[in-house]
Amino acid sequence: MTLQTLTYLLLGFALLIGGGEAVVRGAASLGMRMGLSALATGLTIVAFGTSAPELVVNLRAAAVGVSDLAVGNVVGSNIANIGLVLGLSVMVRPLMLDIRVIRSDIFMMIGAGLLAALMLLDGTLGRLEGAVLVALVIAYVAFNLRAAAGARDSSNASFEAALGDERHGLGVDITLLLGGLLGLTFGGDLFVKGAVDLAQHFQVSPALIGLTVVAVGTSLPELATTAIAAYRGHGDMAIGNIVGSNIFNVLSVLGITSLSFTVTRGDVGPVDLGVFFLSALVLLRFIYTDSRMDRWEGAVLFLGFCAYLTWRVSSA
Repeated sequence: MTLQTLTYLLLGFALLIGGGEAVVRGAASLGMRMGLSALATGLTIVAFGTSAPELVVNLRAAAVGVSDLAVGNVVGSNIANIGLVLGLSVMVRPLMLDIRVIRSDIFMMIGAGLLAALMLLDGTLGRLEGAVLVALVIAYVAFNLRAAAGARDSSNASFEAALGDERHGLGVDITLLLGGLLGLTFGGDLFVKGAVDLAQHFQVSPALIGLTVVAVGTSLPELATTAIAAYRGHGDMAIGNIVGSNIFNVLSVLGITSLSFTVTRGDVGPVDLGVFFLSALVLLRFIYTDSRMDRWEGAVLFLGFCAYLTWRVSSA
């Protein structure tokens, strides 16, 4: 691996992290300034903002002709969010949660994963399929906005605690939003260049790089956020962050990318799609056993992710 490739990856990743953080903070503050509740802001603006790095990487990858990297990024990110991010977070601290708060979101995550897996079976995602996914994410956001309008004060307080009480001036909010978008744009360009160079250096497919290096890299912001939420005892927020991110990854990131370009599955195979879907079912099984996720359950998720990653790399 050349110094230039490493520079592309590290600088691109830094810009993606910084840009994503700025977009989330600026957009969240603007949403609250416009009268949205903390709950509505968290379920819509913040959820989309945390998926912005994946979206930028995918659009850039598809634009330069490596759309299989884009598919690998979404599939790999969702697997990493459950196995790596949630697994490690639960190992840090067991989670107490109210399943009623996010029941519909969990089923939406499973349904979106199954739909995407079925759409990808023929090897491509076209504009019609992209339009279906985008329509679903619009409906999902509308549903959450309507539900949030009647949310209890306790739910709002939970999201307020997770987002923080920082209040900025309007100019700071706009600067954060625009600066974050610029960081995402340049960071996505550099990160994709580095990922493509890495694939060529090791003579593997871009899809494999998307499933591993890119997926884990774009999941690190979720890891930090979820681990902090778990450590502070916000179990609902920790689970909600993962579930919401996975929904937006499939419906908005994959949807907008395939609406803009014809996306090919490449080397993302049935096993990857199966793990992609089954990881959501395992999470559902753990959550529905009781209102708590224990460390051993986090260890199962994490070890399962490690086993999948080991198999994926060795099979290449």
